[in-house]
Amino acid sequence: MDDDLNNKLNLHAAGATVRHTSAFHHLETYRNNFELSKEFIDQWVLPLYMNIRNIHDQSWVNYLIQHKEDITEDITLALLGDFNWRTRTVGAYLSALKGYRHQVELIGTHLLKSEVCYAGDLYAVVLAYYNEPETVAYLNSYLDYYLQKPELYFDQEAVLETIAYLDTVNNTTHLSRHLNQWNAMLESRGELSRIRNIQIARIIEEQEGKDHAQKFLKSLNHVIVNPELNTKAVAEQVKFLTELKACFD
Repeated sequence: MDDDLNNKLNLHAAGATVRHTSAFHHLETYRNNFELSKEFIDQWVLPLYMNIRNIHDQSWVNYLIQHKEDITEDITLALLGDFNWRTRTVGAYLSALKGYRHQVELIGTHLLKSEVCYAGDLYAVVLAYYNEPETVAYLNSYLDYYLQKPELYFDQEAVLETIAYLDTVNNTTHLSRHLNQWNAMLESRGELSRIRNIQIARIIEEQEGKDHAQKFLKSLNHVIVNPELNTKAVAEQVKFLTELKACFD
């Protein structure tokens, strides 16, 4: 396998499924200058990365509480500095549990640069947990930029729901600042999807006939184009993180 293909596969596995240059490219991302060992990954990544969003499964919680004294700033930095969505999400969560407030800038920058997928929603939960002007500013900055990028299917919805949740907590009106752009983005995405679906239908018609193409287009009528914002999941995640943090104090 040539080096270029191998590099692309590694990036995809790490969560860098969409390479893009954003308005935040000038921000310095914290990156390790070393590879994480298998022992480190076995202890701090594999037992946690698929579970930390599951507030109904206590097995990983017991694991964390059992090892809470072993979690250090160096460990969270190593996790946050690894170029992989699995390590970064665990690092952000453990950082909040240990109260490493000075690492908020790293987490906020990771959110803004969006270098890897599957992480933004958890960054948003951590920033909402802190609920300070700086952390709210990261969320607003993310939305100001990425709501103008309908072609990037990132974490716009999750971050917008986080802002809506914080509005209810803080009696603020940040959501209203973004609603017009949110609706415009959904409209643009709908048009992008319409064009893409027409192209797919033409391919289906060429390969399988007109009836199959019409059947495909008809099936799209059942797809929900404009999702409704829901703050319940964010509220539950922040509440759970807050309660779990008490076990670490």
